Amino acid sequence: MSASTASTAIDRSDRPGHVGIILLIAGLLVGAAIALGFIANEWAQPLILGLLALLSVVGVFCLFAFAIGLIQFAGRSARNDLTKAIVDSADDGVVVTEGDNRIVYANEAYLAFAGARNASEIAPVERLFKGRAEVSEAIYRLATAARAGRRLSEEIRLEPALNERGAVGWYRVRVSPITRAGRPACLWSVADVTPERERQENAFQELQHAIDYLDHAPAGFLSIDADSEVPYLNATLAGWLDYDLARFGSGGLQLDDIASPNAAALIQAIRGQPGDVRIEVLDVDLRRRNGQSLPVRLHHQVAFGQDGRAGASRTLVLNRAAGEAGADRHTDAEARFARFFHATPMAIATVDRTGAILRSNASFARLTQGGAQPATIQELVNGNGALTQAFDAALAGKGEIAPLDVALIGEEGRSARLYLSPVPASEDTDGERAIVYALETTAERKLKDNMDQAGKMQAVGQLAGGIAHDFNNVLQVIINASEFLLASHKPTDPSFPDIMQIKQNAYRAASLVRQLLAFSRRQTLRPQVLALGDVLSDLSLMLKRVVADKIALDVRQGRDLWPVKADLGQLEQVVVNLAVNARDAMTGGGKLQVRTRNVPAAEVGELGYEALPATDYVLLEVEDSGTGIAQEHLEKIFEPFFTTKEVGKGTGLGLSMVYGIVKQTGGFVFCDSVVGRGTNFRIFLPRYIPTEEDIAAEAAAREAPKKVAADHTGAGMILLVEDEDAVRALNARMLVSRGYTVHEAASGVEALELFMQHEGKIDLVISDVVMPEMDGPTLLGELRKRSPTTKVVFVSGYAEEAFRKNLPEGEEFLFLPKPFTMKQLVETVKAAMS
Repeated sequence: MSASTASTAIDRSDRPGHVGIILLIAGLLVGAAIALGFIANEWAQPLILGLLALLSVVGVFCLFAFAIGLIQFAGRSARNDLTKAIVDSADDGVVVTEGDNRIVYANEAYLAFAGARNASEIAPVERLFKGRAEVSEAIYRLATAARAGRRLSEEIRLEPALNERGAVGWYRVRVSPITRAGRPACLWSVADVTPERERQENAFQELQHAIDYLDHAPAGFLSIDADSEVPYLNATLAGWLDYDLARFGSGGLQLDDIASPNAAALIQAIRGQPGDVRIEVLDVDLRRRNGQSLPVRLHHQVAFGQDGRAGASRTLVLNRAAGEAGADRHTDAEARFARFFHATPMAIATVDRTGAILRSNASFARLTQGGAQPATIQELVNGNGALTQAFDAALAGKGEIAPLDVALIGEEGRSARLYLSPVPASEDTDGERAIVYALETTAERKLKDNMDQAGKMQAVGQLAGGIAHDFNNVLQVIINASEFLLASHKPTDPSFPDIMQIKQNAYRAASLVRQLLAFSRRQTLRPQVLALGDVLSDLSLMLKRVVADKIALDVRQGRDLWPVKADLGQLEQVVVNLAVNARDAMTGGGKLQVRTRNVPAAEVGELGYEALPATDYVLLEVEDSGTGIAQEHLEKIFEPFFTTKEVGKGTGLGLSMVYGIVKQTGGFVFCDSVVGRGTNFRIFLPRYIPTEEDIAAEAAAREAPKKVAADHTGAGMILLVEDEDAVRALNARMLVSRGYTVHEAASGVEALELFMQHEGKIDLVISDVVMPEMDGPTLLGELRKRSPTTKVVFVSGYAEEAFRKNLPEGEEFLFLPKPFTMKQLVETVKAAMS
């Protein structure tokens, strides 16, 4: 609209002066004239002149005020004509209301929206928009905001449009509070946004068409982000892989869901500099939902941000399966070779003369396990001295290069074996000078280390067991001889304390021997069904005495612990030994935690202990907050006589005994330690599930009456078999002193001859287990052939279980572990012959 065109806007904002004021002024002037008529002539003329002068001053003042714009005769309030012209000609409809929707202003655009030709036909916004329920709701919200003095904007869709300008109209309606002449009012604006919405709908339709074309294109398309998530794949690829696109509404797919491990490794291995855009062509296998492979060629484009992080990829997927539209008969051989190349378990890479990696397969990419891919072969290993020599030999064209065992970068403990092969100069078409083949040997090396450690522990155990057996024979003589000496000396005798000291130290040595036997798993155990919670409850008071006052003891029991079968005394010794070690590691105070819980077979694999079979266990943990154990010592802590304590403060047998007892019980023990933070010993004891035989044996044991010997004397003929002369002589002397007739034999062969000489007269055979020529179990077998009812007592420094397996099943005998006292010997003989 031009400035010269008259405005058709309705403006009721200006109010003209009131006629009553004019009548009042006229009445005052008439009244003044009449009043002057009653005044004397000498006073009337000056008053008339004064009144005229006053009116003249007022008139002159009004003329000057009008000239400078101070007074405007068109209305009471001043007006900005430029602003009004802008609002009058605005494209958006503008209307101002006061009070109860009384319109005081409406511009031309609003009149056009309302279809009004004059002020009597105009309607407020609340009556202008009518239609469906959502229209009424929007108008209600706007009206509520207007009454509350708040700003609000709504978009309203009308069918048909206002003033029937079209079938559908979109309008943006705003309301905001204003103040006019000190009174509140509301400013309403109505904008026709129908063209904008039509453009958006057209763009949306075009986008839908583009997505539809992309979804059903004869090639697959997907996007993979830096976290290996798949935010998009088209319908074609989803059909190839047999996936439902609706899955993406609940989190979508991961790369590992649709790609083979080799393909995922190749895709994740792509690295670039900040700002780079990398395009790789990969012939790999994707994985259908049923697990079958789909050979494809990927045109994989990745852009890298300034922080070096990969953005979401744009990946074109061509189906290389036979008979598919994407297959290319002329490149089938190339595709098959690429698939075989990436599917082989051997890592392969080609390098140039500097060692830079030119090409590599998926197995080679997995050598770094998600870390940054090395640019050169030298960056793949830790310490590359031997690799440098082998690489130089490959560059020199030497064919026989010995394989290298190297440590890989990244996670500690990973290793591989590398094979280098030179590329002849005649074939060097792309800078390739050597081919590197690699096989990861981490698992094999760990298995070998475990086997070596187990073999070492077994060898040490056999040595310790053999030493313990010989020591037991020596201690048996010392203990028996000291008992005879004590029996012939009175307590007042000056030599009595010395003899007692000999006996006590012999028992102390016997305790050390038992610890050696515990490590070698040849000690005598008396297993019974135990509730581990009850065992720890009974031990709590002892543990509090073992640990110092400045160490806090925290015992936490798991609920409903499964039963275990173990030797009660030995299990208590395990806990005490671990508590003592923990106390010694916390010289400045700390916290000792003893915890128990059930570990179902399903959770075993999550613990990370490869040597732990998957079955039900009861876990016993002893954890301290002490100094910890250095990594180089962890593999030796269970070896006998290994200790980091000062001389005289430890024998080095405590943890070896723990190891032996746990192993002999059928359990497993592991140690996790961090220097400066503490140590945690984890003992896994197998869950005890009683068999029918166990239930019957326990019932019989409860019903059987206990036999108590009245005295230690007796009568009968005993055949004593022992290859150690001193031990045999003292044992025979003990038995003779109690009234028995004893025949001595130094070997199993000699014992068998004596048995035949006194056939039918031998009441009891007491035999050592380990003897030359014929051992105890073999002797028992020969005796059973001649006399099935002969009673036998075995004595040994080894555990009963160590030789029971060599006896026929169900064979009955008594067992007496060495070293033993005279009282223990005669009680066993009495019980056997009763």
